[in-house]
Amino acid sequence: MNTSVVWGHPSLRVVLDVSPDGPVGVRSLSGGDAATAHLPRATQPLVELLVPEEGRARASHRFSRTAVGLRLAYRGCEQHRDGVWHVLQLDLHDARSGLSAEVFLRSAEGVSAFQVWTRVTNRGQDPRLLLGLTSFAAAFAGAVDDLDVVRADSEWLGESRWVREALREHAVPDLRLGGHGQDGRGRLAVVSTGTWSTGSHLPTGGLIDRAGGQAWLWQIEHNGAWRWEVGERLDEPYVALSGPTDIDHQWQHLLRPGESFTTVPVSVAVSGAGLEGAAAALTAHRRMIVRPHPDRERLPVVFNDYMNTLSGDPTTAKLLPLIDAAASAGAEVFCIDAGWYDDGGTWWDSVGEWQPSQTRFPRGIEEVLGRIREHGMVPGLWLEPEVIGVRSPMADKLPAEAFLQRGGVRLVEHGRYHLDLRHPRAIAHLDQVVDRLVEELGVGYFKLDYNIDPGAGTDLDADSAGDGLLACNRAHLAWLDGVLARHPGLTLENCASGAMRMDYAMLSRLHLQSTSDQQDFRLYPPIAVSAPMSVLPEQSASWAYPQPDMSDEEIAFALCTGMLGRLYLSGHLDAMSPAQLDSVRDAVRVHKEIRADLARATPVWPLGLPAWGDRHLALGLRAADVTYLGVWRRDGAKPVRLDLPHLAGRAVEIDVIYPRHLPDWARDWQPGAGVLTLTPCCDEPHSARILRIRTAS
Repeated sequence: MNTSVVWGHPSLRVVLDVSPDGPVGVRSLSGGDAATAHLPRATQPLVELLVPEEGRARASHRFSRTAVGLRLAYRGCEQHRDGVWHVLQLDLHDARSGLSAEVFLRSAEGVSAFQVWTRVTNRGQDPRLLLGLTSFAAAFAGAVDDLDVVRADSEWLGESRWVREALREHAVPDLRLGGHGQDGRGRLAVVSTGTWSTGSHLPTGGLIDRAGGQAWLWQIEHNGAWRWEVGERLDEPYVALSGPTDIDHQWQHLLRPGESFTTVPVSVAVSGAGLEGAAAALTAHRRMIVRPHPDRERLPVVFNDYMNTLSGDPTTAKLLPLIDAAASAGAEVFCIDAGWYDDGGTWWDSVGEWQPSQTRFPRGIEEVLGRIREHGMVPGLWLEPEVIGVRSPMADKLPAEAFLQRGGVRLVEHGRYHLDLRHPRAIAHLDQVVDRLVEELGVGYFKLDYNIDPGAGTDLDADSAGDGLLACNRAHLAWLDGVLARHPGLTLENCASGAMRMDYAMLSRLHLQSTSDQQDFRLYPPIAVSAPMSVLPEQSASWAYPQPDMSDEEIAFALCTGMLGRLYLSGHLDAMSPAQLDSVRDAVRVHKEIRADLARATPVWPLGLPAWGDRHLALGLRAADVTYLGVWRRDGAKPVRLDLPHLAGRAVEIDVIYPRHLPDWARDWQPGAGVLTLTPCCDEPHSARILRIRTAS
């Protein structure tokens, strides 16, 4: 007999079809801003589970209609509260295979989103080899013809390139499945391999019903390999979210009798108010899953010496005037980037001991760190902890088992070995490095970089290369947890050749995210504008690197790129004229005035999600009765029309808060339509403004 389980709170309602004879499925997901959209009957199983002896019930490469998934029948559930969290545990079982699944969902009070993961246990008498297991799968209540999919490609220097397109346009053609009486076999599968979890695609995606406004956004919270897919079944479109799989990632995991395996967590936000409604819900949810830390309250301005400045060549002589200038501009953290450990000038393949250079700092690095502290700034250092250069003394001091391997051979990528953080000697080495730098040198900030990707993984002490990699990913997170437990005030920046590992396994622990390594200030705005789709504004650190040879408008343009997030400064401030440095000081002062609002704001995109070559770009951040609006003009574009429907029908006060020393842009507000038109006043090809829009009392 079929029945339903209803779970949630006033901001989220989940209805599940359950049966002792068939799979559990999601009948509806709805937030507090929309009426419930129901499926006639849930037929897409909540859990899809692939084993070699049975595979799929219908041949395809989909994670829909797996044989075991179709038989995982309902055995009961438990609902309870854990502080602000509403928690649901579902118990499922397949008698034929002996596999049981527990599905855990949790949602914070007041937030129309939930986090979900699945734990499978072998309760039979024989081992079972897992080839794939979803964290979450469900049908979407909407007609495929009315659906848009949102997804993003990413790469070094070109991160977070979002597209929104009709699901029918490329991925899911209309095959007239009803006439065939069978599900299709195709799907849009977005897959990331290796340890650069965002090196090719982002683990955030979504579906939006153009007709009704219903929207889902999801994120896979894993610092390694993952897959999400959407497709069309005979009766409805579906979504399936997972970590590594056999077909994509060489992942197999042997589950012996009594053993369990837990998937990576994923989160899903729901809204009846379209993309921006779902983005607001996912933003609120991210704020609930991040680890508490003083940095999240203070949001200090960071100066880093690398980008377009010292570029990995720091010395005492170069740093001291730069430290003085950064302090004068208002920076609160000064991070010495790559090169501080290098005596020879060719450090790439020799890193790993992390001892300060004696040639770069003739009186010791303590002199430089002391100057930073004299100015009241927190001293920081760049660190790439997971790698050991092939020429590093540490390469022979650690055992072979402390490195990732394939077939008994250490993996080498771009002149580096990769530590296996499952091994106690690897952990002991990194703990000694961090503890020494914190306790002996007083470092309070680390930029944790990660510039190689070892591929499918390690087959040492693992059922498969992908299985070894997953265990290493989880060991890395455990190491980070240990560092923060020992040093609770330490601030950790997440960087991986820019944003090649920008996921919420990392960002639930680390405090800010480098959004790119892009060195051209004219190309950076689409990265910064897109960032709040996948990263909290208060964690989103986009470089602002003004230079003395820029025009006044170009300096403002570069600074605006960093102001609606974590302001992350660089540039030769020590060589600037007094007027130029005043412009930087003003940007820092304005950012400090608004940063508390940014930490509770939700994003809007008045021009839609940006394309890489757009001549106008805009990002809005809504916080109570104020909206902060950044607008960038590239290539001399003329007036721009910005849609702000949340302000329609309202009288507003509009002020340019940066730059105020440059000519104002003409503006026209149409309250009935909620449209703001801005007309730049100068002919310079690149200019930008940050506006504050307040609703009038």
